[in-house]
Amino acid sequence: MKMKVGVLGSGSMGSGIAQIAASKGHSVKLYDNDRSSLTRSIEKTESILNRLIEKGKISKVDKDNTLGNIITVSSINDFSDVDIVIEAIVEDLGIKKAVFNQLDGICKPDCILASNTSSFSLSSIASSCLKSERVIGIHFFNPAPIMPLVEIIPALQTSERVVNVSRDLIDSWGKVTVIAKDTPGFIVNRIARPFYGEALRIYEEGMASFATIDWALTHKGGFRMGPFTLMDFIGNDVNYAVTESVFKAFYFDPRYKPSFTQKSYAEAGWLGKKSGKGYYDYSNDNTHEEVDKDADQANLIFKRILLMLINEAADALFLNIATKEDIDLAMTKGVNYPKGLLAWADEIGVSECVSGLDQLYDEYKEDRYRCSPLLRRMGKVNAKFFD
Repeated sequence: MKMKVGVLGSGSMGSGIAQIAASKGHSVKLYDNDRSSLTRSIEKTESILNRLIEKGKISKVDKDNTLGNIITVSSINDFSDVDIVIEAIVEDLGIKKAVFNQLDGICKPDCILASNTSSFSLSSIASSCLKSERVIGIHFFNPAPIMPLVEIIPALQTSERVVNVSRDLIDSWGKVTVIAKDTPGFIVNRIARPFYGEALRIYEEGMASFATIDWALTHKGGFRMGPFTLMDFIGNDVNYAVTESVFKAFYFDPRYKPSFTQKSYAEAGWLGKKSGKGYYDYSNDNTHEEVDKDADQANLIFKRILLMLINEAADALFLNIATKEDIDLAMTKGVNYPKGLLAWADEIGVSECVSGLDQLYDEYKEDRYRCSPLLRRMGKVNAKFFD
């Protein structure tokens, strides 16, 4: 299925999406209102492709074909003949709605208008278009050419044809697609909140240091990165902003409450790797701090964070955010969790998960630790998520 693809925004995400589409043989029009950004995008893409040649991943012919399939355009009006536009601009709802309203008047009637937003309501974005049924969320993860997962998010208005065509297209690019309900954070950014939030809470209680908490998750849990290493990689400003956005979007549900520690680090400019200092100091490659390798403590830390993640995954299923298969697929392919969280719950035992969450609730008496009704119901009859 060859389509004419428009990519709006030439930052790292837009450039990555353009690279994928072009490498799969689609003709791509790349637009950004900053001409210098377009130049940098093409230069960066060429550099990435050269590295892939050096590694033996692609040939020079592949590189030339990919670059040949991308043209930069000087006006958004040049999207008038494309079959799909994927927007990857700044995360500002007002700007996105204005742009989609503009695209609705420029693009041909059957052109799909897709947003790469990670946090905003697709139904709200679609409301800015007269032909709102053609608007959909296609959420890639950074870096887009490498990360396998793409969340497909229909707005309330989205037609079934647009959902099917969009998913078939992204599947044909070799990506793993999951369908998510149009709710804050979709699947991954919703379910992953406790990985950061509960780790910060454990630190604030004085239970363990950043390095010890990271060690507990990587060595006991099998996670590729600990939460503090990952937050430093993402950037404390970005991670805090997402947490704050999700917290507000869920009407201040305490499960998503941001951390004063992360707020302070962001305000101090201790953003992580990109600023040279975050939870760890990167100025002299001094990223390793002393770790308390007490096995019992590590198990407590790992179990507490895992229970919160499982609870979030179960609640997403309870509220029909996605299927159980897509939830587990999203967490393993989108954020590289060692196991699907619902399958992990089966392994531990659902009743054991309920007991652990109830112990946390009994200790803190905070709604943050309330057990999902689905977990509680399943625990009573020793049910499993998967056979």
